[in-house]
Amino acid sequence: VKISASPNPRLACYIYTMPKETKKKGAKTAEAKTPRFYPADDLPPAKVKMVNNPCKLRASITPGTILILLSGRFRGKRVVFLKQLDSGLLLVTGPYAVNGVPIKRVNQAYVIATSQKVDLTGVKVPAIDDAYFAREAEEKAEDDEGVFSAAKAGGSGPSEQRKTDQAALDKAMMGSIKKTEMLEAYLQAKFSLKNGDKPHEMVF
Repeated sequence: VKISASPNPRLACYIYTMPKETKKKGAKTAEAKTPRFYPADDLPPAKVKMVNNPCKLRASITPGTILILLSGRFRGKRVVFLKQLDSGLLLVTGPYAVNGVPIKRVNQAYVIATSQKVDLTGVKVPAIDDAYFAREAEEKAEDDEGVFSAAKAGGSGPSEQRKTDQAALDKAMMGSIKKTEMLEAYLQAKFSLKNGDKPHEMVF
């Protein structure tokens, strides 16, 4: 500590000064200062593993059960349930020879299960999986017409394999449908509601 007298003689006081600290060469720099603000997310986002587990099939839906479609192009039509695919979707058909509904996949959330069934004993369901419905890659046309070309105007349509499977399935199912009186007319009839109908009180 260095003590020095005040330059003003009238003031009997002393000024105490502390020696300045000298920085040593090669000394480590001070630690980084703590930021004033914290990041918005303290923890990294958790990685969620997406697993496609097929939904459980409703107890009211069994092979041969007649379902009513509630959405899509064929809404209101009655179809026959064949089996559940690995993706959880339902494989159904009209049959096509009866009401024009081909072999297709539907979500069980958009169907009504009825108490009527079609006996599928002896009916061989084709080996159909989800890959069966995958669309084939279309080749781009080399001409300048693009989307207005005649080939695209008509659409690709069903493949020959689908036509063969549909015809074989319809033929096998028609024998069972003919055995039950009025069953073919029931499949052809379209479901609809009128004024005053109460769906929650109906027994399908």
